[in-house]
Amino acid sequence: MRMTRIGLAIVAVAGFVLGAAQSNGQTTPAEIIAQLKTLRSLSATDRPVTAVKLAHAIAALPAGQDKVRLAYGLAGLSTEGDQGQATLDAAGETLAGALKETPIAAKGDEVPEPYMELAQLVKYVNVKASLDDPLFAKALKRLAENDADVARADFTLNDLNGKPVTLSALRGKVVLVNFWATWCPPCRREMPDLDKLNARFAKQGLVVLSISDEDQAKVAPFIASSGYRPVVLLDHGDVVEKQFHIEGIPKTYLFDRGSKLAGETIDQCTERQFLELLAKAGLR
Repeated sequence: MRMTRIGLAIVAVAGFVLGAAQSNGQTTPAEIIAQLKTLRSLSATDRPVTAVKLAHAIAALPAGQDKVRLAYGLAGLSTEGDQGQATLDAAGETLAGALKETPIAAKGDEVPEPYMELAQLVKYVNVKASLDDPLFAKALKRLAENDADVARADFTLNDLNGKPVTLSALRGKVVLVNFWATWCPPCRREMPDLDKLNARFAKQGLVVLSISDEDQAKVAPFIASSGYRPVVLLDHGDVVEKQFHIEGIPKTYLFDRGSKLAGETIDQCTERQFLELLAKAGLR
């Protein structure tokens, strides 16, 4: 989740730890920061291995809020693409351990983002980590409430040609609702796979709706140059993003032929992961 939040956790802690000294041969916070910043540039083979090593390095740090921030940053980066369950488990367990050592206080009714991140890992990507903390329980409840809102949601948005598209009018189709932006690298990386699946399953009733809150002047040239073929919709004022409780992108929801919410992703997906999602609505 994501491009609007995870990077902030790394930036927030960087100023404090960059001058930290190495001790007892352990990886220093400054070294962890540097490796977190380069994770996206690694190969598909090296990235999961490095992420698991970083999880162990973060787990070995002294307890504190900066440890929580680093674990939170790693957790978000570990959900981008298909890095394997071992990577997700390591990141989730490290975040749960950091929060157990150093609980984060809530501000008002808001659940601190590290708890929300852990709850998403547990609820949506099968991470087995657990945490006996009322804020973690509240995060899980909040996700369930958000999903209930999404299941009831409907919208009408215009495509790039000004044609209105209504979600409820697509009943009988399998619909992927994908939230993205031109400035989001993980969003751009999954677009070729969405394009391929849109073409592959169109005759079986798949409709991909890609929603951006950016201006047409920015979105239209990007789409024209990319050759992306699924329907692109413009969400001026973030009206639909708010309906769907979008906190970070990319984010994708699957609605089956009965317009029921059948599944969702929490980050960038590969073709294989999208195929697993579509199978929940009977597309294979």
